[in-house]
Amino acid sequence: MRRDTDEITILDTTCRDGMHARAHQFTPAQVAAIAEGVEAAGVDMFEVSHGEGLAGSSINYGFGAATDREWLEAASSKLSKTRLAVLLLPGIGTMEDLRMAVDCGAKVARIATHCTEANIASQHIKLAKELGMESIGVLMMIHMIEPEELLEQAQLMESYGAAGVYLMDSAGHLLPEGVKTRVSLLLDKLTIPLGFHAHANLGLEIVNTMTAIEQGVSMVDGTLRGLGAGAGNTPTEVLIAVLRMYGYQTNVDLYKIMDVAEDVLAPMLIRQPIIDKAALTIGYAGVYGSFLLHAIRAADKYKVDARDILVELGKRKVVGGQEDMIVEVAVELANKNRHSSSKTGK
Repeated sequence: MRRDTDEITILDTTCRDGMHARAHQFTPAQVAAIAEGVEAAGVDMFEVSHGEGLAGSSINYGFGAATDREWLEAASSKLSKTRLAVLLLPGIGTMEDLRMAVDCGAKVARIATHCTEANIASQHIKLAKELGMESIGVLMMIHMIEPEELLEQAQLMESYGAAGVYLMDSAGHLLPEGVKTRVSLLLDKLTIPLGFHAHANLGLEIVNTMTAIEQGVSMVDGTLRGLGAGAGNTPTEVLIAVLRMYGYQTNVDLYKIMDVAEDVLAPMLIRQPIIDKAALTIGYAGVYGSFLLHAIRAADKYKVDARDILVELGKRKVVGGQEDMIVEVAVELANKNRHSSSKTGK
């Protein structure tokens, strides 16, 4: 469904996707401070949870500095106009997690699946709606399938009662033309709004987000200072400035969102996501963004190049939930290198 106005809804996910860059170690006090800032700036929705969504804190994905409940309660205490949002990946989060989120004041639930697995979101989309939340479907790693197949998956989410569907370029792999063909087809065929979430691995996050908006997308994601997995996401404050320059309307105050990015968030950062060689390889190879730190650790342990791990994962079309494959590939590469060295006498 194409939008009727030039007003764009902004969802800031600094305290969810941005958690990846902080190894999920934001404290509740830090989440509250960021929430207070985005509320003052007029951001429409603020997403909070572990980087892998509700119940993501685990040995597989990394333990958080606090529980989802503690983070959500901290954020909720600072929000009134800005709607508190959560992300849930079926198979990681459960229906009980959705009920907990509502108890903590969450108004929006984004139910996310791999781009070919919309069917596993049915119960969670329906429950979120029954709980009075705005229930939004999310399709991740959208570069991995053709536009027509992506449309079929989005239509499934629409049939389950989703109030909208988000497309996530989770690897930062798509070029603008790939964004345009997918977005334009879905907007022509869906009767619900479409959202877009870009990653920065090829440096195309603003260009791709604007391409989606120009096609008619009405909801877009950002994170303060571009915080996120891999090379990070679309920087919220930069996006607001660009939208203003193009004449699009948002509810966000440009100076205030700049202030919260630089004065509140920046002092909390351990590292600023950049397009380093590993992050660039994620975009080039089309690999899930949150694989970055796992691949770097595996490369260091097994003395191989993280880029080789990521390229091989891309060839195998590995997706989120298959993190065990990172170590498997690292071991295979290490064995291959040892074999090659023995044959050459090195």
